[in-house]
Amino acid sequence: MPADRYTHGHHEAVLRSHRWRSAENSAAYLLAHLRSGQRLLDVGCGPGTLTADLAALIAPGEAVAIDRSEAVLAEARRELERRGLTNVHTETGDVYALGFGAGEFDVVHAHQVLQHLSDPVAALGEMARVTADGGWVAVRESDYPGMHWYPQDPQLERWLELYLAVCRANRAEPAAGRHLLAWANQAGLGEVEVTASTWCFADPDQRAWWGGLWAERVEHSALAEQALEGGHATADELAEIAAAWRRWAASADGYFVVPHGELLARVRRPVSG
Repeated sequence: MPADRYTHGHHEAVLRSHRWRSAENSAAYLLAHLRSGQRLLDVGCGPGTLTADLAALIAPGEAVAIDRSEAVLAEARRELERRGLTNVHTETGDVYALGFGAGEFDVVHAHQVLQHLSDPVAALGEMARVTADGGWVAVRESDYPGMHWYPQDPQLERWLELYLAVCRANRAEPAAGRHLLAWANQAGLGEVEVTASTWCFADPDQRAWWGGLWAERVEHSALAEQALEGGHATADELAEIAAAWRRWAASADGYFVVPHGELLARVRRPVSG
């Protein structure tokens, strides 16, 4: 299977964004289907805050959290320990080749994972493989070209252009949210429900947080390294884009919306014999 390149990497500014994620702000579409005693797989768990929320909701059922990065899994384990959760197992894993038998999980969840993959259809198929009959594949993906902000700034337009270029050079799809239904159909998933939700950053604290972390990411994360390496931008351009993020964060009128597509697929296994 493809050896995908993660556009963001694990710079502190990236992890700061990931730590903010919770079941409430990032998995509300799934919560009505979670029950005590279920077994859940969280694919691409990152630093574990969202995993921990989901694990608490299915306890005493077991959650398994996987990520490609052992370093970020170590942070997830610290988060789980901090919360006193003992029903979660963590391990390195590959979404294209999950190390589990068919039908082992009642819920298989991924948040903002497919958008970084060169073959999201294969990933969905593998997630469905390890989902039990009647269980759920649950995926939420952002849609970068659908993001909106105010005030307008040519350097933020340049940020989006640059981000799309780097992602696509990595054979990834930054508009993943709008592709979920098509990918589910291609993967042969049957009972599918697609919804949408947003993150909105508009008050002063939200703007300072969101604008600040993106200013850092533009200059110092793997995104910056890949932009420079691929000839998509110069260091001076990255500095100008970072400054634009700080201008946006300081504006009393600043408003930013991140749209997400959400997929819930009910897995039905054929009756043998």
